[in-house]
Parts: sequence; structure tokens; C-alpha cells
Amino acid sequence: MTLKLTLNGTTHDVVAEPGTPLLWVIRDELKLTGTKFGCGVASCGACTVHVDGEPVRSCQTYVEDVEGAEITTIEAMSENKIGAAVQQAWVELDVVQCGYCQSGQIMSAVGLLSENPKPTAEEIDDYMSGNACRCATYQRIRKGIQRASEILEA
Repeated sequence: MTLKLTLNGTTHDVVAEPGTPLLWVIRDELKLTGTKFGCGVASCGACTVHVDGEPVRSCQTYVEDVEGAEITTIEAMSENKIGAAVQQAWVELDVVQCGYCQSGQIMSAVGLLSENPKPTAEEIDDYMSGNACRCATYQRIRKGIQRASEILEA
């Protein structure tokens, strides 16, 4: 079937079978590889994108369910005020270790700060608990989110 997807502000005609995960359309059809495959069962968060401003796991979101929605990937996150602040904080604090999970971490952090601009450490840990980091940079991720909150407040 042919679908119209709006991804990072651009409308694309894509051909996909019903039940195709959005992740595979983003990576294989549209060639945007910042969104990562991690577990395939929505448990690790590496595949997180925004659909109408809400973080979702693209490995378990079917492409036909997001036709007509605004999909945002990590490639466009610097154009978003909160996304730019999170990315700035990540660089300032050297949050990344291996980096594989970081696009999903950033997408979830933006979702958190969109809902709660001044989260506590506990609120950050609760919100981000669905994002796995094999390198265990959780403390640096928490500090990065706190720093992004400060940048946005300034």
C-alpha cells in the first residue's frame, strides 16, 4: 500500500505492507539511520521517535497508524528549542559513551522536558526508565536532562 508520511516536516510517499514497523520505513525506505533498532519489542527505547510531539517506540508502531501524523526523528531535533537544549547539554557534559542508545535517550528527554520543564532527579529516572543504556551512563543522562532544563530556563 502507498502511504503519505510527514517526517521532519516533509511529506513522503512510501510503499509498505500493512503491519510494517515505522522503524523500518524510516531506516530502509527514507534512509534516516539516526533512529536505531535495539530490541524490537519496545523495551529499550533506541527506536524512539516523536509522533505528534509524543515519544513512541517506532519498532512497535505500524506505519499505517501514523499516516497523517507529524513524525519527528533525531535528525530534526536540533530545529526544536527543547531538542537543541538537550543536544547542547549532551555535548557540554559529554553524556555519550558508545552512543548507540543516545538518539532514543534524547528523543525521550525532549518528551520529558516538553511535559515537565523542571523535573526532579526522581521524575527523570521514572520517565527515562524505559530507555536502556548498555554503557550505564544513566547518571550522565540525568545530569544532561537537568542541564537542558537550566538552558531552557535561562
